[in-house]
Amino acid sequence: MEFEHRPVLLEPTVNALVQADFGGRGAARSPSAVDDEAGAARLQKGIYVDGTFGRGGHSRELLRRLGREARLVVFDKDPLAIAAARDLAAGDGRVSVVHGGFACVGEELAAMGIAHIDGMMMDLGVSSPQIDDAGRGFSFMREGPLDMRMDTSRGVTAEQWLAQASVEEMREVIADYGEERFAFQVAKAIAARRAAGPLRTTLELAECVAGAVRTREKGQHPATRTFQALRIYLNRELEELASTLASALELLAPGGRLAVISFHSLEDRMVKQCIAAAAKPGAAQARLPLRESEMPQPLLRPLGRVLADDEEIAANPRSRSAVLRAAERTTTALAVDAASFVPELPGAHRAKRAASHGGKARRAKGTR
Repeated sequence: MEFEHRPVLLEPTVNALVQADFGGRGAARSPSAVDDEAGAARLQKGIYVDGTFGRGGHSRELLRRLGREARLVVFDKDPLAIAAARDLAAGDGRVSVVHGGFACVGEELAAMGIAHIDGMMMDLGVSSPQIDDAGRGFSFMREGPLDMRMDTSRGVTAEQWLAQASVEEMREVIADYGEERFAFQVAKAIAARRAAGPLRTTLELAECVAGAVRTREKGQHPATRTFQALRIYLNRELEELASTLASALELLAPGGRLAVISFHSLEDRMVKQCIAAAAKPGAAQARLPLRESEMPQPLLRPLGRVLADDEEIAANPRSRSAVLRAAERTTTALAVDAASFVPELPGAHRAKRAASHGGKARRAKGTR
């Protein structure tokens, strides 16, 4: 069955990678920005990455704008997306395909002999075909198995995880990854429901959650946050995003661009904070008696934020929550661990406290 795919923020995302004056660059050039001649050469021979191929809307538009000697490496976990990517590669020699998440971008590019890239884009979240295919288990509006895996060839399904997770584990995941106020009530409702019989379908879970969420945001299904939380957790989406943002800082050549579309506040916050930290690496030392020349120099130059306009939202309601953030790599060498510019994951502080308390308890027990 074919499903319609509408790329979100298509033109702005590709423009962020290839348009010289994107984000007002023409009005206020960065001292570290590459010149227009170098930028033009990059479009002809540059190496680009699409970390979330999906059905290839963004990749096809980018290829249309690149030269014959350019190269595009596309990644995706979804076997159906990979099949579409291989069809594209069969007709375009500039395309290389990797069946895997974007977290492995550094390793995979190194295996191809690629040390630096000129642009990377990521469209986070679930694609329209994945939502519309009830068999994938992402939609709380369609009857289907509780799967929720991006890569259906491996990993634990939502049904399997919900069958064995404790109430506290479910509460933490739903609260941390879904920012659900009623996470405890939802976790207890799931535990009570599975005691009467296993949860096997999306509509069974949606109905169970709806009974536990006492209030809801206007126009939002009560199960929205719980489904998002389970999907993000099971697919390790935030962990992979954190790893990939660090890899982008290492891989992007001077003048190279990063463009990330987020649909969830946690994802957008991580991207925003990473760009901000890399753009002002000396913020923590601002009050120290250091000369300007001694301060850490920016690794990224923010190129701004773009939201879907009314016309796009009317044509594709799923673009309503989309946020595109873009940045450009400067000429500053990376002198510290790139991961230091990526914010901590949800629940990280709690995990540290638990580890600390556990260590103290073990030490205390050992002295008795």
